[in-house]
Amino acid sequence: MSILVQNISKSYGTQKALDAVSFSINKGEIVGFLGPNGAGKSTLMKILTTYIDADAGEAAVNGHDVHLNPKAVQQSVGYLPEHNPLYLDLYVREYLAFNADVYKVNKSRIDEVITLTGLTPEAHKKIAQLSKGYRQRVGLANALLHNPDVLILDEPTTGLDPNQLVEIRQLIKNVGKDKTVFLSTHIMQEVEAICDRVIIIDKGRIVTDKKMNTLLQDKEQVIEVEFDYKVEEQLIATIPHLTAFVNTHDMIWELTFTSDKDMRPAVFDFAHDNGLKTLQLNQKNKNLEAIFREMTKK
Repeated sequence: MSILVQNISKSYGTQKALDAVSFSINKGEIVGFLGPNGAGKSTLMKILTTYIDADAGEAAVNGHDVHLNPKAVQQSVGYLPEHNPLYLDLYVREYLAFNADVYKVNKSRIDEVITLTGLTPEAHKKIAQLSKGYRQRVGLANALLHNPDVLILDEPTTGLDPNQLVEIRQLIKNVGKDKTVFLSTHIMQEVEAICDRVIIIDKGRIVTDKKMNTLLQDKEQVIEVEFDYKVEEQLIATIPHLTAFVNTHDMIWELTFTSDKDMRPAVFDFAHDNGLKTLQLNQKNKNLEAIFREMTKK
């Protein structure tokens, strides 16, 4: 077991950031940790990396209790926080050499992580001269420096352009071939591309914990329909087997059903019975973004 979390709770004053959170992650899994801002993601990651203590509950990384044996946890975890802390006046190699001394690892490891993270073309520069994408690579290189078994990455692709995002995503995927990765992000496509499993947290509580393929293959279907007149919510709610509905724009609705059958005929019949015309009627695959919105709606 790489990560074990049992009934972890944490409050800041009267605000409960985590409320009896429990889950486990097996060795070699790449797990996406999703939730709205303020849901408790960063708080849990800071507990797992020993930066802060929980108020209640237990957590362990690679069998080491985060409260009783923090040094062992730190040795087995590579952590990239949301705001990547770098010494901008240092050269890339100089920064990694400094951290190699902290971790007490052989300096030969510096060249290994530079190659692994694609930093070779920029390794001679000061960190201040690097683009955001390359600074993230430096952060990842530092997280990998002591060859940890577990990587905990908090928003590793924030602020990157599309090309940088693809590069960092591929890097994380490659690293995850022989490590456990616990990854927080707001970019759903990133999770779909990288992760084996998804944990969604909302208001300090786990609302979903499923394998990615199971999550996306549930029997729910999403239908987008445009009527020729504006329809009230109360009327939309009468459509059979409807589990959720959103008025996305003017007369366009996104309807979610739980059924093995194609529900487009039912929507067409609803329109006909209520004197409406359907200007468009499309079945959409339910992606992770739609599932996330549904799980965390207010």
